[in-house]
Amino acid sequence: MTSDRHHRRSVGFLDREGESWACFLVTFQGERGRWKGYFAFRPSDREAESEDDEIRTADIFLEASEAEIDRKARGLGRPLLSGLLSSALHTREREEQDPPRLRRWFGEMLRTNSRELSGEWEEDEESVEGKTLAELRSIYASYRLDQVAHFITLVEPEDFQDAVSRILDGERFDFGARDRLQFAMMVVEKIESLLPLPPFELWAQDYLAHEEVYRLYTHSLHRSGPTWDGAPSPESRSEEEGTA
Repeated sequence: MTSDRHHRRSVGFLDREGESWACFLVTFQGERGRWKGYFAFRPSDREAESEDDEIRTADIFLEASEAEIDRKARGLGRPLLSGLLSSALHTREREEQDPPRLRRWFGEMLRTNSRELSGEWEEDEESVEGKTLAELRSIYASYRLDQVAHFITLVEPEDFQDAVSRILDGERFDFGARDRLQFAMMVVEKIESLLPLPPFELWAQDYLAHEEVYRLYTHSLHRSGPTWDGAPSPESRSEEEGTA
C-alpha cells in the first residue's frame, strides 16, 4: 500500500523485445466508494527504484469491491497483459517524443557549432598568451553558445517546446522542414539576447585569468550531453570571486 492509499500487488513478469517488465495491479477507492484499478509496468532491472520509472494504463477496472477487481485482473491472459504493456509504451512515446527530441536536437546542434568555433581550444594546452584576438573572439562566440545550450538543459522539455512555439509566433518546429536551421537560429538568437552574458572585453579579462576553469566547464558540458548538471558555470564562479 502506498501513502495515498493505493494498493499494489505483483501479477508477474512480461518479456518484450528482450526486456523483462514487472507487472503490478494497482487498486484504489474512488470518491463515491467504488473501487478502481489499473496496471503498472516497470523494467524488472529497476524494480527497486522510484515509481517514476513506471508506465501505466488508464483506469480500466471499476467495481463495487477490490476483491472483484483482483479476480478479474488475475483472470486476464498473458497476451492481453502484453498488449496493455505495448499500448502503455506507445502512449508514453507519443506524449514524450517531441519535447525531449526538440531539446536534444538544439543541444547537439549548439555543441557542434561551439566546437567548430573554438577549434582545438577545448583539448589544447597551449597558453592563452599565444592566442590572437580573432581566436579569443571565436572562443567567446563558442562560450555564448555553450551558455544557451546549458540554459536549455535547465528547462523542462515541454516548457522549452512552448517557448520555441512563442518565439516562432505559434509555429510548430518541423524537423523535416528545409528552413529548420533558420528557425533554430531565430530561437537561439532570442534566448541569447535574454541571457545576462558579459561583453567580450569583460569576458576576456576573466578568461585570461581562469582559462582552466573555462576549459573544464566546456569539456564537461560537451562530453556529458543535454542532461548535464555539473559544476557551476564560469560566470557563477566569477561572481563568487568578484571577478565578473
